[in-house]
Order: sequence, then structure tokens, then C-alpha cells
Amino acid sequence: MARLLGTLRSSQPVARFQRSCGLFPAGEEGGGSGEPAEGPRDGGACNGAGALRRPARAAPGGVRSGCGPQGCTQKYIVKNYFYYYLFKFSAALGEEIFYITFLPFTYWNIDHSVSRRMIIVWSIVMYIGQVSKDILKWPRPLSPPVVKLEMRTNAEYGMPSTHAMAATAISFSFFIATMNQYKYPFELGLAAAFVFSTLVCLSRLYTGMHTVLDVIGGALISAVLLVLLYPAWDTIDHLLLTSPFCPLFSIVVPLVLCYNYPKLDYYSPTRGDTTTILGAAAGATVGFWLNNQYSASAPTGTSVQPGLPLTSSTMVFVLARFFTGILVVLLTRWLTKSVVLGVLGYRYQFPMGDLQARRRLEVEVPYKFVTYSCVGLAATVLVPLLHQLLGLM
Repeated sequence: MARLLGTLRSSQPVARFQRSCGLFPAGEEGGGSGEPAEGPRDGGACNGAGALRRPARAAPGGVRSGCGPQGCTQKYIVKNYFYYYLFKFSAALGEEIFYITFLPFTYWNIDHSVSRRMIIVWSIVMYIGQVSKDILKWPRPLSPPVVKLEMRTNAEYGMPSTHAMAATAISFSFFIATMNQYKYPFELGLAAAFVFSTLVCLSRLYTGMHTVLDVIGGALISAVLLVLLYPAWDTIDHLLLTSPFCPLFSIVVPLVLCYNYPKLDYYSPTRGDTTTILGAAAGATVGFWLNNQYSASAPTGTSVQPGLPLTSSTMVFVLARFFTGILVVLLTRWLTKSVVLGVLGYRYQFPMGDLQARRRLEVEVPYKFVTYSCVGLAATVLVPLLHQLLGLM
């Protein structure tokens, strides 16, 4: 068992998977056969633990460039563009930008109760995953032999894969929450959730960001959390909508968790990402409570009635609600971020463009938490009100 775990944790299976999908380091493109050579272990290989990075840039002759050892540009050859674009797209399905658009879309256009459950599951799963990374401190795959196609997340530790965790949690919670409300074949919904999560998991191997064990561990942790949370879904949802302590709990607990995030010896974006996720979930949760208490927006039921066909007029309303909502969300984010950074800059005496200052604990946590709490609140309260005003409900 220990030998198997060691193999799953090593860089070799990742490198072999990349080669089998037509992704090679420049200079090895003619050597598809044989074992990829293991990279040096004395600091000359990039393992993602705080190494400096340069932006990727195009290279002549069809050779692409990405991040490499200690910030050096790593050139690679793509022989199969189907897998390249498939897994690059699949990787994007696990990014925050997807969930920041998909979760509000679900709330505005599909079902409020489904959206509430997914947001709660997403925030819990992502917090546990991000904290686990910085507690375990397992390095990412070595490069070489692995080709790394991403840069920002390479500054984080590897175990568990939060892409795998989020994809598993979101896809299967969506399936579980909708299978009794909407008329579609059970096998089709299960297959769609499985394919979605599998593509995102495999994309983390293809992009060289995680070992096989990172991905399996992330998916399993997410599955266990879903099993544990499912029996309490209705109870948690009821408390979020009716408890007078919900707003206080939703703000104070995530804020305390963000301020007490595990400390590292170098800066990692995990604390900022975690604060963004918990802030957005906190604002959305307060919005759910306000809607239920004061009927501030549309009833917390279904936006699109189950069983109704998707006509062209329905699609127009769906798209109008989505783009109107996204515009409000982006404006809220820009305005709140500018105000909060201005106040914090005045308080701590730094210019708004000072990236190093914005990474300090006393700046990063309040700036991101307040900004994304306002985004979550606007998405759940302000946007539905605007939809009503514009006759889009």
C-alpha cells in the first residue's frame, strides 16, 4: 500500500499521462517511447512551493511556453490539440470565475433552493481543501519531468486538489438537489455529474498541477463531505432562512476563519482565495435570510418551472437576467473594491497599486471579505430586485 501511495504521489504518472495525450517538453517531442526522466530534487525543479514565476509567452516555430523551474520559461510541444483544448477548457470549469458565474446563474434562472445548497457545500468544501493544502504542505509535481501549463496556482501546495473537490461537490450536489424536482433521466444526470468532475480532475494532471494522489484525495474528501452534509441539508437551509442569528453567524464565523488561516513562510494566494470564497458565501447567505424575512426579492422557490419547455422567449429572459445580473455584480465588485482599498490605504498609508501591501493580513482579509460579501449580497438581493423592476421575473 505504501508503495502504491508513493507511486500515486510521484511525478512519473503525471508525466506519462501528459505524454500519452501528446504534451511533451521541448526537446523530448521525438521521444514518445520510454520513461520520462525524473527531474532534479535539489531545488533545480519546480514543485510549486513558493517558486517565482514569469508570465507565459509565445515561442516561435509552434513551440509554446509555460512556467518552469525557478521561474524560468519552460517550452513544450503540443502534438494533440484536441486534448490540449479539451483539458484547458475543463481546467477553466474548476476556476473561481466559473463558479462565480454558474452559482448566480442557478439562483437567478433555475432554482433558489438548489443554489443555496450548492453555495453552502461549495464554501465548506473549498475552505477545508484550501486549509488542508497549507497544513499538509505537499509539493506539486516536479518540473521536469512534468510540463506545467499554469502559473498562479503553482505557488500553492498540492494536496488535495481543490479543483477536484469543487468539481465533485458542485456537480453532484446539483444532481442530488435537482433529481427530484426536474424531469430528466436519473442515469443522464448521474453521467453528466461524473463526466464533469472527471474532466476537471483529468485536467489537473494534464496541466501538470497535481499528482494522481492529489486528485483522488480531493475527489474522495469532497464525496465524504457530501455524504456527511446531505442528511442535514434541509435543516441547514431552514436555519439559514429563519434563524435570527443567521446574519451574525454568517459574517462573524467566516471572518474569524479568514483571520486565523494557517500561516506560511512565504506568500501564497490560498488565503486570499479562501477569503474571497467565504466572503461571497457570507454575503449570499445574508441575502437569502433578508429575502425570506422581508420579501426583498422574488420568493425563494423556483425561477424556471420544472417540466416547462425552453422556448425562445424563455431563453431571452434567462439570458437577460444573467447578463443584467453579471453587470450588477461586476459594478458592485469594482465600486466596493475601490472604496475598501481606498479606506485601507489611508489607514495603513500605502498606495492602492501597492501589491505587496495588499498581501498583508490586515489589508487582504478585510479588503477581499468586504468586497465579495457585497458581491454575494448584491447577487441575491439587489439583482432580483432589479429583475423585478425591469419585468424580467
